[in-house]
Amino acid sequence: MEVIIKKNYDEMSKEAAKVVKKRILKKLNLVLGLATGSTPLGLYQELVRMHKEEDLSFKKVKTFNLDEYYGLDPDHPQSYRYFMNANLFSQIDIDLANTHVPDGLAKDIGKYCLEYEEEIEKYGGIDLQVLGIGSDGHIGFNEPGSSLGSRTRIKTLNEQTVADNSRFFKNIDEVPKYAITMGVGTIIDAKEIILLASGKNKSRVVAQAIEGPVTSQITASMLQVHPKVMVILDEDAASLLKKRDYYKFVVESVEKF
Repeated sequence: MEVIIKKNYDEMSKEAAKVVKKRILKKLNLVLGLATGSTPLGLYQELVRMHKEEDLSFKKVKTFNLDEYYGLDPDHPQSYRYFMNANLFSQIDIDLANTHVPDGLAKDIGKYCLEYEEEIEKYGGIDLQVLGIGSDGHIGFNEPGSSLGSRTRIKTLNEQTVADNSRFFKNIDEVPKYAITMGVGTIIDAKEIILLASGKNKSRVVAQAIEGPVTSQITASMLQVHPKVMVILDEDAASLLKKRDYYKFVVESVEKF
């Protein structure tokens, strides 16, 4: 696990965008796993800038999103399909047919989730997965207690997640209580992973995920067993890491070679 600590959210987002750009230039038909929420917004804004100002093309890129609220129409302003279209897809040259966001209105959920997994496999698996981390340590919507080998499925959201996400809705009662999400096992299958976190409010759970034990109670901790994970943090999110100085030393040492 490589831990990169940047000064602030803006620098963190730009660092992540550099990694994504590098991977796309290396493989034009990159299979890119994407996340939603406030954390990756800066990354998406920088990718849009790179597309417009640096001619970064997404024409052959395939994308798969981690999750979607169950019960929300894709045109709902708080659906993740709407979020992705508004904040990234509509502003770059990607073919919408190459973008995949779980269907929040799927009727046969079990069948649909299996098909989502098969679609990922059809394209050879996810090359680079972008993740955020919830305040309780979840990745995707894999809440505390989720199986570390889980696959795409429907999950009941816990009270903390509902409360955290209520800021995007008029009131907490409007927040969906269920979501379709890639499983921890699905996420870990990605060839490479980037985890982004910013702000003091994420510092405790970031420290637990990176330096604590691997546990289903902090599903992001499973990233410790992955062979190629890059964690990009701002100073605030990294503030409780015990080995913070060592992580900075490692990055500085690598840059010299």
